Amino acid sequence: MNFPHHDPAWLERMYNNRALVPDHLDYLQRWADASALARTSGACALDIAYGSGTGEALDIFAPHVPGRSPAPVLVFIHGGYWRALDKSEHSFLAPAFTREGVCVVMVNYALCPGTPQAPVTVPQIVRQVERALGWVWGNIERHGGDPGRITVAGHSAGGQLAAMLLTSVWPLLGDGWPDGLVRNALSISGIHDLEPIMHTPFLQSVLHLTAQHVLQASPARLQAPSQGIVYSAVGGDESAEFLRQARLLQDAWGSRAVPRHQVLAGLNHFSILDALAQPGHDLHHMALNLLRA
Repeated sequence: MNFPHHDPAWLERMYNNRALVPDHLDYLQRWADASALARTSGACALDIAYGSGTGEALDIFAPHVPGRSPAPVLVFIHGGYWRALDKSEHSFLAPAFTREGVCVVMVNYALCPGTPQAPVTVPQIVRQVERALGWVWGNIERHGGDPGRITVAGHSAGGQLAAMLLTSVWPLLGDGWPDGLVRNALSISGIHDLEPIMHTPFLQSVLHLTAQHVLQASPARLQAPSQGIVYSAVGGDESAEFLRQARLLQDAWGSRAVPRHQVLAGLNHFSILDALAQPGHDLHHMALNLLRA
């Protein structure tokens, strides 16, 4: 795929979301404050290990609606370009869904670049989140969730990971793991082709992507999943590259696998997550539709 001359300066402008949203620190602080409140105001189980590796932990927020167990499960995967942020900064998303009778899981993973002794790559992170979803399938029932109704949502780098989970061959990854372990996915401002990231200096200096990594971990370069659907959403105020990346998944996988691609007017790369947590917003409804499908 071709980009404007593989121009590093242009790519930096397109992918540096913190520079594109000057008040991004206000969003991050507000999310942290609201997340701390969410963890103290509802039933939750925190820092549950889904493996023994670095970052392999998750949080579970129980549905608030009694008598509707087992509940549909929403697994959220945070962004941060595979190198930053944490599940604890996204707990604020849970209450809007637990009030709807949804069991919410927030997943962590190791961050790039790791250490010289234990480097972390994007394909390794894909394997980690597969293990996380395998753990969810095997254990969520005891937390009130339905292992047969797992939907994954992810933001930015998390959108890439969410889409990748629909391509996973689950029976080969874990004993007894079923085909279609992940039922549906929502990619929010997702990065579906990693090639431009490999040419973006401030990211490549940390991610150390190779051509093989791009082929392995770019959803748009993989065969469309045979079951399950993905919705792709992006803010209308995001960069031209994020708009292209969001559209790319439907272009690559077709309208059967990606029946909905939505550009949400007036939202940037950060405010789009506020929309996910806002009952009545189109993005919140997109998530609920996938959970109820």
